Amino acid sequence: MNAPPEKLGSFYLGGLYDLKSRQITETPINYDARDLTTHAVCLGMTGSGKTGLCIGLLEEAALDKVPAIIVDPKGDMTNLMLQFPNLKPEDFKPWINTDDARRKGKSVDEYSRDVADLWRNGLSDWGITSDRIKSLGESVDFAIFTPGSDAGIPISILSSLAAPDLDYEENTELIREQITGTVGALLELVGVKGDSVRSREAILLSTIFEFYWSKNEDLDLEKLITSIQKPPFRKLGVFDVDTFYPEKDRFQLAMAFNSLIASPNFQSWLQGEQLDIGGLLYTKEGKPRHCIFYLAHLSERERMYFVTLLLEKVLMWVRRQTGTTSLRALLYFDEVFGFMPPVAEPPSKRPLITLLKQARAFGFGVVLVTQNPVDIDYKALTNTGTWFIGKLQTERDKSRVLDGLKGATSQYAGEKEPDFSGLIGGLTSRVFLYHNVHEKEPVVFYTRWAMSYLRGPLTRPQVRQMMADRKKVIGDFAVSKDLSPVDKAFSGPQDLSKNPPTLSPAIPQLFFPVQVFENQAKRNLAQKLGDNVVVDRMGLLYRPVIFGNSSVRFLDRKRKIDHMIEKNYVLQDLESVSFVDWKSAKEYSMKVDELLNEQESGIDDRFFEPIPEFANSPQEFKSLAAALKDYIYYNAALKLKKIEELDVVQKPEESDRDFQIRALQLSRERRDSEVDKLKEKYAKKLDKLEDKIQKLEFNLSSDEAEYQARKREEVIGAGESVLGIFLGSRRTSTATTAARKRRMTSKAKRKVTETKEELAEAKKDARELEGALKKAVEQIVEHYEKGVENVTYEELKPRKTDVKVNLVALAWEPYWRMHYKDRGILQTTILDAHNRG
Repeated sequence: MNAPPEKLGSFYLGGLYDLKSRQITETPINYDARDLTTHAVCLGMTGSGKTGLCIGLLEEAALDKVPAIIVDPKGDMTNLMLQFPNLKPEDFKPWINTDDARRKGKSVDEYSRDVADLWRNGLSDWGITSDRIKSLGESVDFAIFTPGSDAGIPISILSSLAAPDLDYEENTELIREQITGTVGALLELVGVKGDSVRSREAILLSTIFEFYWSKNEDLDLEKLITSIQKPPFRKLGVFDVDTFYPEKDRFQLAMAFNSLIASPNFQSWLQGEQLDIGGLLYTKEGKPRHCIFYLAHLSERERMYFVTLLLEKVLMWVRRQTGTTSLRALLYFDEVFGFMPPVAEPPSKRPLITLLKQARAFGFGVVLVTQNPVDIDYKALTNTGTWFIGKLQTERDKSRVLDGLKGATSQYAGEKEPDFSGLIGGLTSRVFLYHNVHEKEPVVFYTRWAMSYLRGPLTRPQVRQMMADRKKVIGDFAVSKDLSPVDKAFSGPQDLSKNPPTLSPAIPQLFFPVQVFENQAKRNLAQKLGDNVVVDRMGLLYRPVIFGNSSVRFLDRKRKIDHMIEKNYVLQDLESVSFVDWKSAKEYSMKVDELLNEQESGIDDRFFEPIPEFANSPQEFKSLAAALKDYIYYNAALKLKKIEELDVVQKPEESDRDFQIRALQLSRERRDSEVDKLKEKYAKKLDKLEDKIQKLEFNLSSDEAEYQARKREEVIGAGESVLGIFLGSRRTSTATTAARKRRMTSKAKRKVTETKEELAEAKKDARELEGALKKAVEQIVEHYEKGVENVTYEELKPRKTDVKVNLVALAWEPYWRMHYKDRGILQTTILDAHNRG
């Protein structure tokens, strides 16, 4: 089969299949990506080919640059990483199943060649080239995430305890739904059974979460355990806490969580990428990503815990998006068994059903897959527009699927419903029934060959091997750049003051907080110099800097921009300058209210470097404030990206990545809209030509019948003339009749020729019109693809009156002054105690 022409938003899934002849036809099956916004479900027993179908679906989504969250409980979806455009045996060799080779009596090299040949021939049969496989790998970023393990990219669950970045008063209902899901997942993890909403454990935890989140305060596990023992509120409902949930019982719940975090195995849950859906779906550069969440190594409790947290995060992210009819992103769930049962209410069920009901409006598609058709809530699947049904194992499975289809076939109301039972009964491996509410009738098709190598589930060691070069480096603190043992060494504390200098009250003083604490500083030093380093004594050293805080307003009424930003500047190395020049200042990300009014307490040894002479003068600080205002006025600018073809401008607080994502989505929507209008315009002309062709084909059939009849009459007439000669009939009358019949035959023949010419011309016109439509669609696609890449920049400058200097102060930056012994030699070094962000 020849692959259909590449079309954005059209997924090539296979070829139409004739159940009677058991043959694959030459008609490709293309699935409109926008139909996935009404979600899909794929059902089939082991060996039905559903993994190949679904990987093909995800490959097509990747080619269309649609990001995806892929929940992979068994490990099959990791095969998406096995893309080999060159189709060389050595590419397949590291990933083949050696047991399969041994069973076939072949060496690893021989079996690798066989697999490479198999994949090359299979792809060729479906018209898929190496270039298409290469495009697949370039279209999106593929990554395997392994919560609870560092085999792939680990996921930190700490972000799930952080307060949502939403206004509590305006989003109380949404936040409470997230609290319910998070609490249910936590109780599942520690093995607490019971109602995840109305049990006293759930009520206590939910109230703790709401107490902190309503104040926009993050939680962590330590604070949660402390709050269970000593809740930050006195009542639950009308009862006091101790009556509703006695202290000794709360201690048992706290111990359950404490035992969890005390386990060495649990530490891997606290490290890794944050569960930030927006950050996962796109790379820092704005490239779409397919995130494969590998869960095969987790226990049932751990899977339920993580899946629930993931679904809650996805749901919260979806609700923040703008409405669209184009496909924005996908959630693919490879085996939904146990996560959406028909009767039970596990914590994963509510957010999953909510996504099925609400995500469509935001262009977010959900694809659910299972080989257990009996244990799934079919009432929830009434919101599913597409059904892929493969070979089923038992009549009971078939009966349950037919019952489920009844709620999803409303388009047949009042009409004869297709024989779903007969169609399903005739399915074999790789043959699927495709029912789509957006199509007139169901069809049966044969799945195309997957571009990814389907070798079966990867093991954890294989995932580690696959992701070894792709994992990000994650650490608690970056090692300080100033770790050289000879960097600014001191001969003794006599050069320093134990207290800050006494200054005029008109000169404000601030302190940067310590963010790298003693133990971390010691680890940083040992990491740089070796474990043989022994720290003898350490204390805080404060160095003076000039800190400036300002507010800058960028106003452009034409563009409807009125944006205020806070700019902070720090001038360092004051001892080396004779006058202050703000050009040498560094912008600082910390908010002014995060600085302290007093030095750190609880540290015995604290030292202060001397301040420069000019820092003693209040008048000098006034001059510094005026100079800072001039500097900001002449140098500050709000740089915004713009795409002329889309007439879209970056929002002031919108990151480059988010702007690119928004522009890409807008480009898709306008592309789809223009293509739809164009197709509608051409459809009328094509329909008219089709009517003409049908009419000419009918006329041709009639003309040919007429011609054949005239030929027969002419032959009969010729026979009668010969007979007349022998019987003595009149020759003149007979000759005249024969001549007339020849003329009528000739006329009928000319008419057949003329009709054929007209029909050929009409078909030519139809082909040319279809070609023109295809070319016009390609031009639209090319226009928007190039347009979204044509980025220009505009700068918005502030007015002098829109620059306000709020504060210029003398500030103190903390460093660790460390005396240590290295191979018995006493030395001193300075390490940064405040990480500048």
